[in-house]
Amino acid sequence: MEERKIRVAITQGDTNGIGYEVILKVFSDPAMFELCTPIIYGSPKIAAYHRKALNLETNFSIINHAEEARDGRLNLLNCFDEDVKVEIGQPSKEAGLAALKALDKAMTDFRNELYDVLVTAPINKATIQSPEFKFPGHTEYIETSVGEGKKALMILMNETLRVALVTTHLPIKNVAQAITKEAIVEKATIFHLSLRRDFRISNPRIAVLSLNPHAGDDGLLGSEEKDVIKPAIEALAEQGIQAFGPYPADGFFGSGAYDRFDGVLAMYHDQGLAPFKTIALEDGINYTAGLPIVRTSPDHGTAYDMAGRDQADPRSMMHAIYTAIDIFNHRLEYDELHKG
Repeated sequence: MEERKIRVAITQGDTNGIGYEVILKVFSDPAMFELCTPIIYGSPKIAAYHRKALNLETNFSIINHAEEARDGRLNLLNCFDEDVKVEIGQPSKEAGLAALKALDKAMTDFRNELYDVLVTAPINKATIQSPEFKFPGHTEYIETSVGEGKKALMILMNETLRVALVTTHLPIKNVAQAITKEAIVEKATIFHLSLRRDFRISNPRIAVLSLNPHAGDDGLLGSEEKDVIKPAIEALAEQGIQAFGPYPADGFFGSGAYDRFDGVLAMYHDQGLAPFKTIALEDGINYTAGLPIVRTSPDHGTAYDMAGRDQADPRSMMHAIYTAIDIFNHRLEYDELHKG
């Protein structure tokens, strides 16, 4: 009996950005259908509009329920009936609402076990805001929707580098007060388990970055390293977690020291993401660890400036799909080994 292919749900994201372009480009390769059964959560009309505007030839089959998805084809699940005006390259509330409807339907279908992993095309965090979506991004929304009380951890990654964040979408002025011993221990513990369960690293080494320049210079530039971060690292060691640091972020990335670790824990968003995107611009992806759902996304935004111009590189979306499939399989293997 042939083994069932992994079902990959892909939300359309912002309908005025490059989401449909990278999705359609990825599945122009027939080999992708050997790996998975894709289900796009979106709109056939909007998909057809982008396909025509970009002169792409990728075909898709329209379905109304995830149960109708079939192997060997690009299944497009119609998530709403009303027409949505497409304004390629322009932010709009209409596009944000369309993105939310697709995402909300995907959450419902995951709760009903209708697919295995989720890949999200980029949204506009401003236009998607509504009474139903009052979150700073995908990560927090998904944690609330299907997290079952578990805490999410944002990991930016490619094949050689994994950067996790203690704080995510938070104004810089609020970062220092959010960096607590408890928060660092919590995020590092989730990171450690993810490295073992999701990436098959038996005894992971985690580098912990400092908060202040030069790791505080012995208190001259801040005391968080001495008062908060070092005690957190010591507490992690007591749990058997190999965490090292704190390392000043500039020298750590500039010297390539990250090559000696399995993961890097950054204190805040841009501390981790600015160097990561410089190092891994084309193949980087975003992975939401710590939740029952396996969710990845390409490490780029809506890219309005190149939308509709056939300039979007699909490699990050392709890697997001590959990674989701790999993590799903790794979890099955890990859980089988550790059951009982």
